[in-house]
This record gives sequence, structure tokens and C-alpha cells, in this order.
Amino acid sequence: MSFDLTGKVALVTGCRRGIGLGMANALAAAGADIVGTSLTIEPAGSEAQRRVEAHGRTFTAYRADLGSEDGAAQLAASVLRDGLEVDILVNNAGTIARAPALLHDDEQWRRVLQTNLTSQFVLARELARPMVERGAGKIVFTASMLSFQGGVNVVSYTASKSGVAGLVRALANEWAPHGVNVNAIAPGYVATDNTRPLRDDPERSRAILERIPAGRWGEPADLAGATVFLASAASDYVHGIVLPVDGGWLGR
Repeated sequence: MSFDLTGKVALVTGCRRGIGLGMANALAAAGADIVGTSLTIEPAGSEAQRRVEAHGRTFTAYRADLGSEDGAAQLAASVLRDGLEVDILVNNAGTIARAPALLHDDEQWRRVLQTNLTSQFVLARELARPMVERGAGKIVFTASMLSFQGGVNVVSYTASKSGVAGLVRALANEWAPHGVNVNAIAPGYVATDNTRPLRDDPERSRAILERIPAGRWGEPADLAGATVFLASAASDYVHGIVLPVDGGWLGR
């Protein structure tokens, strides 16, 4: 059993900030070189690059709009054309739209589902092809507490993250025989830009904290161990799971 990722290349989507930045940092600390993507990542000098290079690893940046219909396919084509052999795919990029279902418009629905589910599948499919051929690879999705629950005023996000949980199981069933592990991490309530509206609402924040046995909001660093575990040889016999990292939220 080994958590060492020396010599591996990990592609992390949505790595400019928040959970994705924490995941990229954790993988680099474990020895992986990082290919980092986001819609607005700087070609050079990003915080992600600084953190990765501080661990003595290399960082390569790609901008990608996973909310567009061809964004994931273009990203995969660029990575493969540049000759990068991706050993680990962390499908983390995501977006959210907050509105009551009766006011949730079609464009909000389309972009959230495209970013959080459709593009995730396309990128996994394209980068899994060489993994299947090699007989080895790790794919880690970012799911959510709303892969298990309905939430309030986030209908498209809940639909997308519930879809991620099903996608993980379906892909694991097909690719496990070829040595490719497909799993997901379901973060609890983590202090990121996506949860700022909740943290800025005193009543909602208090209600959430009262339900978390750990008694605090999570931080991106809290996902480091699960990320490295699912990306490493330590999880070679783990397929199709959605691993909650939630401070005990689901146990309440």
C-alpha cells in the first residue's frame, strides 16, 4: 500500500481556488506533477502554480470553459495533443445557481448541468481512453452532500451532483476490469466562494453549524487525505464509492 504519487501526473479541474486548489496542493505534496485548469487561471504565476512548485513539482495551466458544449472536448484534445500522460484525473470544476425552482431559468439549468455533469463525463471519457489502454488510472469526481439530499433553492446543482454519484458507479462498473478506479469525494459544508451566501446568512450559517458534529465549517485542506487516498495505490481495490468528508453531517 502506498500513498506516494511520485512520477504521476494529475489533472485537476477548477484548481484556481477553493477545493480544487486544496486538492492540487495535496497531490503535489504527495509527489504528483499537476496539470491545472479553470476558466480564469493565469497562464503563469497563479496561486496553484506557486503552491505546487513549492513542493518541487511541475505545474502546467490550461484555461477551459466547461460550461460550454465543447469546452471539455477541447481541453482533453489539447492535453492529449501536447503529449501529457494523465495518470490521475480530478474532475472537480463546478458551478451553482441559487434560485427557487419556479424562478430557475433554462440557461441556469443548462450551464450548471453542462459544467457539473456533462463536461465531467466527456473529460473522463476522453482521458480514460489511454488509461484503459495502459491498464491503470485514477479518476476522482467531486460530488456533494446534495448527491444524497435535495437541498433548498439549488435544483440544478442537486440534479447535477446526484448525477455525478450515478456516473461514478456506472463508470466504475465499466472501467474497473481495466485497472481504472473511478470514485468521488462528497465534501460537506466547506468554506469556499460557493458557500459564502450561506455563511453570510446568520440564520442559515447557525443552522448548518448546529447540525455538523465537528462544530465547524470545513476547509479545503480537510479534503487532502481523501484526495490522495483515492488517487494513490492505497485505493486500488476501491471502486464506485462516494466518500463523504463532511464533519459528520450525514450521520445526524
